[in-house]
Amino acid sequence: MARPIRKLDKILGLLSRGKFMEKCDEKLAEAITTLENLPEEKGEATLTIEIKVKYQAGRVDIVPAAKLKLPADKAFNATPFWTAEGGLSVEHPSQSDMFPRDASASADERETA
Repeated sequence: MARPIRKLDKILGLLSRGKFMEKCDEKLAEAITTLENLPEEKGEATLTIEIKVKYQAGRVDIVPAAKLKLPADKAFNATPFWTAEGGLSVEHPSQSDMFPRDASASADERETA
């Protein structure tokens, strides 16, 4: 008579002849690599393992699934602009008079002033 398997870790290793656990290992490695390469050196990934157990007349079928959710790609940061005269400006409106200068003076004259 066959010995019953009662431990989940033993069952996981048998699913799809071991290929399911190989796939889980690959997804875990992908998550770690992605997190290590994040520009802000901070993030979160989720590896979800789902085990469906189906029963019919003494037979049990186990259907595994593994899903990996990686952090959204944040390669670029936001660049602030302010509206000015129907366009965009990089100068904040309330800071424009902090350093008044003569706009008619040449660059050389401003440097020596």
